[in-house]
Amino acid sequence: MYANDQHVFKYHADTILSSFIWEVLPMSAVIKPATTLRGSSLGFIETIGQSLANISPTFTPALNVVAVAALAGQGSWLVYGVASFALLFVGLNIAALAGRFAAAGSFFVFISKSLGPLSGGLAGFGLVAAYIGTAMAVLAGEAIFVQNALTPLGLTVHSYIIYVVTIALVGYLSYRDIKLSSRISVAIEIISVAIISVVLVIAWAKHPQLIVDTTQLTLHGVTPKGFAEAIVLGIFSFVGFESAATLGKESKNPLKTIPMAILSSMIFAGIFFMFVAYTMVIAFGGDASKLGNDSAPLDTLLHVVGQSDLVVFIYVVASMSAFACVLASLNAASRLLFSMGRYQFVHRSMGMVHASHQTPHIAILISSVIALVVPLSMLSEGPLNTFGITGTFATFGFIFAYLLISLAAPIYLYKNNALKARNIVFGFLGGIFMVGAFFGSIYPVPSYPYNVLPYLFLAYLGIGVAWLYMLKIRAPQVLIKMGQDLESQESEVFGRK
Repeated sequence: MYANDQHVFKYHADTILSSFIWEVLPMSAVIKPATTLRGSSLGFIETIGQSLANISPTFTPALNVVAVAALAGQGSWLVYGVASFALLFVGLNIAALAGRFAAAGSFFVFISKSLGPLSGGLAGFGLVAAYIGTAMAVLAGEAIFVQNALTPLGLTVHSYIIYVVTIALVGYLSYRDIKLSSRISVAIEIISVAIISVVLVIAWAKHPQLIVDTTQLTLHGVTPKGFAEAIVLGIFSFVGFESAATLGKESKNPLKTIPMAILSSMIFAGIFFMFVAYTMVIAFGGDASKLGNDSAPLDTLLHVVGQSDLVVFIYVVASMSAFACVLASLNAASRLLFSMGRYQFVHRSMGMVHASHQTPHIAILISSVIALVVPLSMLSEGPLNTFGITGTFATFGFIFAYLLISLAAPIYLYKNNALKARNIVFGFLGGIFMVGAFFGSIYPVPSYPYNVLPYLFLAYLGIGVAWLYMLKIRAPQVLIKMGQDLESQESEVFGRK
């Protein structure tokens, strides 16, 4: 930071976090920080691995499809089809911007350059809640999978132990090396998807009379209300597909790699989820209501294929997939906080980079602590309720950010004389689908506590608005600097080069 700007941020100097950073952390990590993230360290495999791990495809057959089937019944496969169709337009809007400039802040930077820094900052706050909320939800899901794996062995482990151990391991891997953590994530997802797919194909083959299931194809018994409510859950199965965009500063050839990773992961997930929903209903004898009431669908699936002795193995695989998703979520959250810290939209310490590992270690630490504290505070709710509540809250963060990016893409292209008719169509449809998804979550009114979650999210955004306007008044230079690429400027971290 230049000397004439330092007075603007003086009010940050006495905060608790600053004291912690300067007094507790090793001085070598603070006084001589690396100035940028490790550039060009990730290839296409690691980049698409970030998105795939954040989607966590294994979560759908292991848990999400049950909730969708409970609402949409025989139309579950179409729920995933509609959700993938809607998010494909969002993905095209993201790709339009990610193909023009790379940023660790992803939506925060994209939207700021199009709709202005206040909108970008608000999108950043929404996505922080989305990524960390996803980490919380999947952490709870992992506890369910671990406990399902141990039950046949006559063993038990408390949820809080799973939470603490997982966050400790995830935090270390994220802090240590983004390339290592991305490779671990993609390897886990490839293995788990392959295993689940084989089991589903075998189960499908055991019901030859249902291979062409007219009951599902004609949406027998599906109600508009249930279908609309299930769409929100369907969208949650995909959220995080865009998180490859947070690796803009660390990917090789990011202007091509990132758009390809985002769209490829979106299309793959859509096809896989439709296949999962269709075949799992068949595996349950064509009875979607039975699937919707099964708390351990993978266990039942293995009984169908005559491999019940593999239940421990299959839930271990699901646990590994959940672990990879928590890791990807915290990687994405920390990169977003890193970018916001560089622009001073959150505390500037978030923009610090570790001297040797070149990872945003303070942002990783804060993200990890928040992702752990909330599930621990909800132990009395149990992992399943924790998963539902935190996952739903996270979904609102994604829907909000997806809506803004759908508005931002055509506006940015228009400002740069690159707007085409298809961009208008993509932006309009992406925005309409996201508005519809939000209103589908509040009407018909869901049961408690889900009926209050949309309003809690709006209150959270209200706090973000208040913070951003205070920032505008007290430090207007912060908004001006959005025109610069501070993510890669050496002078930004505490004014030191």
